[in-house]
Amino acid sequence: MNALLLTAVFGVIMMLSSFLLTSKTAIRGLAVSGMVIVLAANVLEMMGIVFFKIDTKDMIAFDRFSLLFNSIVFISTLVYFLLSARDMEKVGINYGEYFALIFFVLCGVTLSSSFHSLLILFLGIEIISIPLYILTGSDKRNLKSNEASLKYFLLGAFSTGLMLMGIALIYGATGTFSTNGITTSPTSALVIAGMLLLMFSMAFKVSAAPFHFWTPDVYDGAPTVFTSFMATIVKVAAFIAFMRLFNDEFGSLQSRWQLLIALITAITLFIGNITAVFQQSVKRMLAYSSISQAGFMMMAIFAMNADAREGLLLYSAAYCLATIGIFAVLMKLKDYSFDGFNAFAKQQPLLAATTTIFLLSLAGIPLTAGFLSKFWMIKAVAGTGKYLWLVIFAVLMAVVSVYYYFRVIQAMYFKEGDGQTIEASLPFKWTLVLLAGIIVLLGVFPNWIIYWLYF
Repeated sequence: MNALLLTAVFGVIMMLSSFLLTSKTAIRGLAVSGMVIVLAANVLEMMGIVFFKIDTKDMIAFDRFSLLFNSIVFISTLVYFLLSARDMEKVGINYGEYFALIFFVLCGVTLSSSFHSLLILFLGIEIISIPLYILTGSDKRNLKSNEASLKYFLLGAFSTGLMLMGIALIYGATGTFSTNGITTSPTSALVIAGMLLLMFSMAFKVSAAPFHFWTPDVYDGAPTVFTSFMATIVKVAAFIAFMRLFNDEFGSLQSRWQLLIALITAITLFIGNITAVFQQSVKRMLAYSSISQAGFMMMAIFAMNADAREGLLLYSAAYCLATIGIFAVLMKLKDYSFDGFNAFAKQQPLLAATTTIFLLSLAGIPLTAGFLSKFWMIKAVAGTGKYLWLVIFAVLMAVVSVYYYFRVIQAMYFKEGDGQTIEASLPFKWTLVLLAGIIVLLGVFPNWIIYWLYF
């Protein structure tokens, strides 16, 4: 509850910051300070210190799992602010409002991670989505940004309609919006239909195939600084909501939907990885890469066991930190093609080294957090004893992903070129080094995260 209210408050404060503060440095400092306060308040709530005690009537429940996930999200957002906040200045003149929209998105994230009612799920997803439509089209001078925003809004509205229809069917069958309603109600055709509609709607939100078609165009057309936020923090938040929904609401029906989730997972892995191989733009490659990463996170939805819960938390941290780091470096370049990275290591050896660690983590190479994240997902699926072909297929797709991630590494270290002249401040470089160090440490000591789930 601490973080929920504080993110809303800081969203309002950042809306007023453009009128009260004339310096963009001051606005940026206020946003970073606000993020630190929100993170501290959430950590205090994990320790049992609650500032705002409100009777939510079983609609919201902040348990250890949701609070730990919120901490991961807030840390990732803080890193995002430290690395990419300056790049928001290039998008437009509404600098303070961009931070306000991000804080409102985080407010939706806290709702989505802790809902106990389908109404709260709907509100959380919409509070996340509506600011994103605005951020996607924030570069008004760019037609691709305008097109991406319109496409995202129209398709997002369609998926919202599916969600509302599914909620209506379930309410008609059970007479309650509570996530415990299914367990105490008999299974009917209305419940099955509602479950499928909710599944398709959530698959759209996490860009799982075959509901992924909006992702490459929206991620490519949106300002790169906001693509970084959308492809990481927003995506993992939708997955946590997905897991809570199918664990609490439809856990008793797992035998009915497990095969369908397995097929969606396999298709997502296949389309994301194979299509990424043929991309010529690193930004667009990362968009398809996010689809393939969604395929691995879908394995947690399929398994729905203790390993899946632990693995999804670790995957959220590993994926967010690595992808935010890569996008931070990408934004310093003028050329987003693979050739734009030619000889990058000669001009910026430190940035090239940290980028390599981020790419190795996304590829799932040992001694990085990405490796253990994928291992946890595979372990979770194997633990179910069902559909072991999905484990084999996921390993094969992980091998395919190594190819397009190593294309960037090859360009940086083994291809000739003039290299792009970029400006990177010393704090920026040291933040990237710290981020790369965290990814390696999580790859060696994953219990740094898992411990807090049971502490």
